[in-house]
Amino acid sequence: MSNDPLLQPYQLKHLTLRNRIIVTSHEPAYPEDGMPKERYRAYTVERAKGGVALTMTAGSAAVSRDSPPVFNNLLAYKDEIVPWVREMTDAVHEEGAAIMIQLTHLGRRTRWDKGDWLPVVAPSHQREASHRAFPKKMEDWDIERIIKDFADAAERMKAGGMDGVELEAYGHLIDQFTSPLTNELDGPYGGSLDNRLRFCFDVFKAIRQRVGNDFILGVRYTADECLPGGTGKGDGIEISKRLKASGLIDYLNVIRGHIDTDAGLTDVIPIQGMANSPHLDFAGEIRAATDFPTFHAAKIPDVATARHAIASGKVDMIGMTRAHMTDPHIVRKIIEKREDDIRPCVGANYCLDRIYQGGAAFCIHNAATGRELTMPHIVAKAEAKKKVVIVGAGPAGLEAARVAGERGHQVVVFEAANNPGGQIRLTAQSERRREMISIIDWRMSQCEKYDVTFHFNTWAEADTIQAENPDVVIIATGGLPHTEVLASGNDLVVSSWDIISGDVKPGTNVLIFDDAGDHAGLQAAEFLAKAGAKVEIMTPDRSFAPEVMAMNLVPYMRSLQKHDVTFTVTYRLEAVEKSGNQLVAHVGSDYGGIARQHSFDQIVVNHGTIPLDELYFELKPSSSNLGEMSHDQLLSGEPQSVIRNPDGKFQLFRIGDAVAARNTHAAVYDGLRLAKDI
Repeated sequence: MSNDPLLQPYQLKHLTLRNRIIVTSHEPAYPEDGMPKERYRAYTVERAKGGVALTMTAGSAAVSRDSPPVFNNLLAYKDEIVPWVREMTDAVHEEGAAIMIQLTHLGRRTRWDKGDWLPVVAPSHQREASHRAFPKKMEDWDIERIIKDFADAAERMKAGGMDGVELEAYGHLIDQFTSPLTNELDGPYGGSLDNRLRFCFDVFKAIRQRVGNDFILGVRYTADECLPGGTGKGDGIEISKRLKASGLIDYLNVIRGHIDTDAGLTDVIPIQGMANSPHLDFAGEIRAATDFPTFHAAKIPDVATARHAIASGKVDMIGMTRAHMTDPHIVRKIIEKREDDIRPCVGANYCLDRIYQGGAAFCIHNAATGRELTMPHIVAKAEAKKKVVIVGAGPAGLEAARVAGERGHQVVVFEAANNPGGQIRLTAQSERRREMISIIDWRMSQCEKYDVTFHFNTWAEADTIQAENPDVVIIATGGLPHTEVLASGNDLVVSSWDIISGDVKPGTNVLIFDDAGDHAGLQAAEFLAKAGAKVEIMTPDRSFAPEVMAMNLVPYMRSLQKHDVTFTVTYRLEAVEKSGNQLVAHVGSDYGGIARQHSFDQIVVNHGTIPLDELYFELKPSSSNLGEMSHDQLLSGEPQSVIRNPDGKFQLFRIGDAVAARNTHAAVYDGLRLAKDI
């Protein structure tokens, strides 16, 4: 029996949870037709295999047709979901974990032009900034209907084998009733705190009547909106006590803040560069005030923080949700005393930002998450040992090295720089993105475990590679900044990399022309602004930094607005010329009819990278496949077998930005899906 606080079982009513770590409800946007089919089930089961005590699915499943799936939510209002849920719950239970599902009505936190195009409903006409829909102010029959919908959905989930149901309150319809900021109804559901809470309790009563007392019910709610005029801490503690006193629920899942804006959401679910566990002490206050089972999750990225949360008695169960997207086997590694092998969550929030931008959730540096049907979390050994030579120790090269090493191959890596990391080492120079270096550090430690050989400060030539007598060569040399994008004056501009690295001294009046729209442009802007420069960011797009996405944009905006950075959209830098000690920017527009000139003392171009691929083309004639990669074999998980040059001595491939400018996740995915079949 372990003495580790995280590994102690916990009794929640009749349910024995095998440890203290949970995956809280989140919607990875993997449903198909609103159902948790094979992909969704595989993702959920992987975390159960990894040892988590309780996994909660959906974030959240919709109970009504006028709560359309704006995050590709599960559709709990459909009877056809029951057998799909049953398959998932049975599979999770077989792995020894408990499973619950989160139910919701989104209220105003959705759009009317989704699903069945029904009007959005809420207890006021107040629009949510994030989703922009002006809601219908609810009538009595709306309230009655939705209460019944909650009960119907809960009954379906019990029939599907769920251990319980959690209601999503914060930011969704239940919280819209509770908060004085979003409830403009008259009694009996508006006005006093008693009245504003009535909807929540009526929903729980209706559910409890359907599912009985031997079914776990909980609520995830905000006990402090952190908004003037909203639910404050005092009200939150009182609400918490009333929830316990109702006798209708079995635990509280506490958060702090509001999610109606990108900035609010990011404070509730912090990203890299922001403090870890910012609301844990607050959750502990709720636990102390109520003496009631309390769960909590909000940037608990590491085992030490989770262990402290339990050991200190702040909460009873601790959520490590994004951390389990990065590594679904955290608990198993704790049990096996292999905490150093845990793949670290770096808080990049690629997972959540993709969901809110309409995509499926993927971890920035675990390409198997969400792809469990095709990509392995644990790499199998190869039948025959090969020699694999990799050029480049950025994220693509290191992932290929790690995976090939885990396969049992002899792996040699050449890197021109004196340190690994490539573009990640550059981006990690920014204080807010320092956590990114863990992507590299973890892979280096894994490569050491698999006896990968590294040659740093080595500019690999074709002769260097061929002297190794490799079976497989992988070119992962990345790219260099592409600034040759102007009609004239390309020699007068510098790159965002030049600024971030410190290779070029900051100007005092600077234009950043950013049509890549990624982190590098904003990082350069922040660096310049903090150095005292007057900065303008210009983009030909209708919005700036679209590749950064919503939640990652928040810390940048707080910093850049503080430094009075100017943002100019829909204008294109066309040419630059020198005039005395100034640079004249010739500006046009893709929309036509514009020709303007502005003077700066420095102009920065952020236009992604262009592949550093000379070595690949030098080696290509000597390779057996002439560099060809079979997409059919790559996508079906088969070894590459193309032969175009029978006299070739080795297979040759290139991955990551050595192919084309993309992002970290794409580089890691390239490395995994190629190397896993070598």
